[in-house]
Amino acid sequence: MYSARRKCFAPLLFVTAALLLLVASAAAHAVLLESSPSLNAAVAGPDVPIKLRFNVRIDASRSRFTLVRPDGTTTPLELAKDSPADTLSAQASGLAPGAYRLRWQALASDGHITRGEIPFTVART
Repeated sequence: MYSARRKCFAPLLFVTAALLLLVASAAAHAVLLESSPSLNAAVAGPDVPIKLRFNVRIDASRSRFTLVRPDGTTTPLELAKDSPADTLSAQASGLAPGAYRLRWQALASDGHITRGEIPFTVART
């Protein structure tokens, strides 16, 4: 009877351990909590402040922003050095009306990289 219980318990223990490992690895990545501009937002130009806030401390010196312009060309944006530890920010200047995408890459303090893209539109003024 005891060995039958062990046989039933072993798979349950394995599944529980696997789930705990998945949760632990997911918690290690930087999660984007808020962005400005927000996803699919229409913003006034020509100068657009950009700010992304995460759930963990970010290594700003090894993170990056790239602006994808309406014609598909890309421009790296310089990250501000005075942002809070959980925030990346930059200034996109001289943007003409059109559809843009902000590609971002954040290196969390634990060494994990998270990437994403935020489409937004600069409205005609």
